[in-house]
Amino acid sequence: MPDESERTLPAHQWLQLPAVRLLVAVADAGSLGAGARSIGMAQSNASRAVATLERRLGYRLLSRSTAGSRLTTEGVLTVEWAREVLDAVERLSAGAAALVATSATELVVGASMTVAEYLVPGWISTFRIGYPDVQTTLRINNSRCVIDGVRSGELALGFIETPDVPGDIRSIRIATDRLVVVISPEHPWAARTKPLTPEELAATPLVEREAGSGTRAALDAAIGADRPRPVAELNSNSAICQSVMAGLGPAVLSNLAVQGALRDGRMLQVPVSGGRLERELRGIWFGSHRPAGDAGRLLDIALQTAEAR
Repeated sequence: MPDESERTLPAHQWLQLPAVRLLVAVADAGSLGAGARSIGMAQSNASRAVATLERRLGYRLLSRSTAGSRLTTEGVLTVEWAREVLDAVERLSAGAAALVATSATELVVGASMTVAEYLVPGWISTFRIGYPDVQTTLRINNSRCVIDGVRSGELALGFIETPDVPGDIRSIRIATDRLVVVISPEHPWAARTKPLTPEELAATPLVEREAGSGTRAALDAAIGADRPRPVAELNSNSAICQSVMAGLGPAVLSNLAVQGALRDGRMLQVPVSGGRLERELRGIWFGSHRPAGDAGRLLDIALQTAEAR
């Protein structure tokens, strides 16, 4: 096992993706040797990679015996985290490739910020597996601009978060997204023993997205648009999260955007009475018929993935 100085190094300074991929492969294949073979790694290199990973983490991942190797209880848990890392890398790869696609692109898709950050890259990645010859471009903007792009024909398909879908735009519900109230651990609300009332939330200046964003429109619909001016208006979820953690004020954001910060204690969630704050994430298009061709196929993937989640 490692000394204390090794264990306290931040993971980004030592974590190697081949080792993460190997760990998941071992879990899927049932043994170290089979896992190594499945990703084209020599078993001697695989053994060293696992040993290094164990040393860095500070606990055993595999229980070794003459009968072979199997995951420890800690190893099983670590594999699930490792799957999330690999999924995130795949989303990053697919999303980045979509953003730099050339003018020869055959499918142009627009998405508002939350959907673009946390969902669309996975949908595009799945789409590319089935249709590798189709290039996709992802345009990221707030919901209002995505609607305008669909209406003008610039976008074949859009994904938005706002409840305000114009009558000339066709739409379908992809998923239901939960909105949560978040604060810094030092905020006075951290000491509350009772949930916030919707009236209290509506009377509190918040750190908010800009006008035109789906998150802001959904909040307006839930607790009313006649609210105090925001403490700050920012155009990204990450900027709002950083502002909340810095103590600028509370915010209401998608649960998708705050899971990591809530999990590690950088932000706290404040419950609200009267039921959960929710909104629909919707796929949109222009025209009387459901999208056909590549746009229709991507829409189907989004619907199927959301249903599986």
